[in-house]
Amino acid sequence: MTDPHSFSMPGEARVTHLQWKADVDFKTHVIQATATWEIKRTGDADVIILDTKGLNIHKVTLDNNKPAEFRLGQLDSLLGRALAILIHPNTRAIKIEYETTPNAEALQWLEPSQTAGKTQPFLFTQSQAILARSWIPCQDSPGVRFTYEADVTVPPDLLALMSASNPQEINKDGTYHFEMKQPISSYLLALSVGDLRFKPISARSGVYAEAGILDTAAWEFADLEKMIAGAEELYGRYAWERYDVLVLPPSFPFGGMENPRLTFATPTILAGDRSLTSVIAHELAHSWSGNLVTNATWNDFWLNEGFTVYFEHRIMEKLYGRDHAEMLATLALQDLQENIATLTASGNAPDTRLRLNLEGRSPDDGVTDIAYFKGYFFLRSIEEKYGREKFDGFLRDYFSNNAFKAMDTETFIKTIKAFYKSKFSISLDEATLNAWIFEQGLPAVHPQPSSEKFAVVDNLIASWKANPEKKIFTPHNDWSTQEWLHFLKNLPGKLSFQELEALDKFGKFTASGNAEIVTEWLVIAIRNNYSPAYPRMEQFLVNTGRRKFLSPLYNELLKTPEGAKRAAQIYKQARPNYHFVATNTFDQLIHQ
Repeated sequence: MTDPHSFSMPGEARVTHLQWKADVDFKTHVIQATATWEIKRTGDADVIILDTKGLNIHKVTLDNNKPAEFRLGQLDSLLGRALAILIHPNTRAIKIEYETTPNAEALQWLEPSQTAGKTQPFLFTQSQAILARSWIPCQDSPGVRFTYEADVTVPPDLLALMSASNPQEINKDGTYHFEMKQPISSYLLALSVGDLRFKPISARSGVYAEAGILDTAAWEFADLEKMIAGAEELYGRYAWERYDVLVLPPSFPFGGMENPRLTFATPTILAGDRSLTSVIAHELAHSWSGNLVTNATWNDFWLNEGFTVYFEHRIMEKLYGRDHAEMLATLALQDLQENIATLTASGNAPDTRLRLNLEGRSPDDGVTDIAYFKGYFFLRSIEEKYGREKFDGFLRDYFSNNAFKAMDTETFIKTIKAFYKSKFSISLDEATLNAWIFEQGLPAVHPQPSSEKFAVVDNLIASWKANPEKKIFTPHNDWSTQEWLHFLKNLPGKLSFQELEALDKFGKFTASGNAEIVTEWLVIAIRNNYSPAYPRMEQFLVNTGRRKFLSPLYNELLKTPEGAKRAAQIYKQARPNYHFVATNTFDQLIHQ
């Protein structure tokens, strides 16, 4: 299958194993490295093509250090440059000596002041979707898998970690060896270096973080082993040996990244009440959907994320009950409907389909609620129509039979139709499959989640709206994050200063340390010109790099001339704290 986001032609010659030797230099913000790839050629292929972006290639050799002929292709602003290396019939390995550049898109170099400890620098990577090529020359397509080993040298007193076997203590000489024995895709290559410590949760799981937040993180993720065991009970053995979590500094642009054996997580999920650990359940679920069975190209991104959200909700239901999972699903449906409306209004209605066409565009354009939540509700619709037991049987079979393989949308459709037909003599409705996967928007008939706790919140809001004096409620200190979010999402769009002041006193939203709640509240504050929340908004935008929170706040600010001016001022200060994934979005949006 052709991947529109990769120059590589793995059908002719592909990589199978990487030996990576690297020296991480915090002074120059450069990684000096050697990538030795074991390769497999088919037929009479005389060239292997890798993806690169911004790499300085010094030397390429074949097998026993024989000089190789190579050429870098024309620069493409999105895809970078193809690295074409001539090979021979007996070529088994290619060796590339190179260095990254200080502005490599995957690499985030942080000064000590940008960390929790304030004394040591920090580095982390974000390879998804097509940024691995900016720090390792590779066949940067999710359909290409390989194993790897690495030897990495970092400054003394810093710990290096990868998406592989990891140390649990700092090596004073700064040298570390890593192995990943299970084949992975390039977007799952990951490296982090910092003043980190480790705390175990169970025999096969634990948490890495800076010393100052280690105990907080370990407490927050106390249910890690229960999640792993619960996931295994649902859909089969965990295939990656260990499952550890690394809590990164606030500039990390996502909630989490499912790097095998080492999930990267944002500190914004450290809510103090374990209410945001569904992010960890989500990244754990990726150990099956995504890491084990992987979307063949980024046009099939929903196969990674829709399955993962479904699995995440099943894990949360197993651990915390049906109503908790239904609260998550209700919030997901509301977010999905809002996202569909936004994409449609902006002229991007085709992007509300599950199967996308991203050729010539960044794969990040597909990272929307469509892949996650429309994918989830599609799968849930099959479960609800034909029964959970049947769907669970399909998923166990799907993960088992397709382990360590790539999956595209068309093959998925054939696979699920064949399973239901052969096992249960059920013919899945073609029109319904097409409506969910290939048509725009949300089908009229779709799952309708229902939460008893949310019904209580709804009644409370209805009573408040019906009260002419808008007297505020009594405190609800036992509400979960999800109940507060549902409350905020369902307030009237227009609110007076007095109403906002009373609401803030009721929920203490401006002062909240919960990033989900703060974001929802600040959107309301911006929309209604509630100035007492503005200092908190600025502080939050400057010190938070998670794109999920940045987008609604900047977009709300940009709706008015005064807000746009404020956004530009804040962004100028905040931008150095953001990863490329975030600045790539907001540089185009905000005119400084």
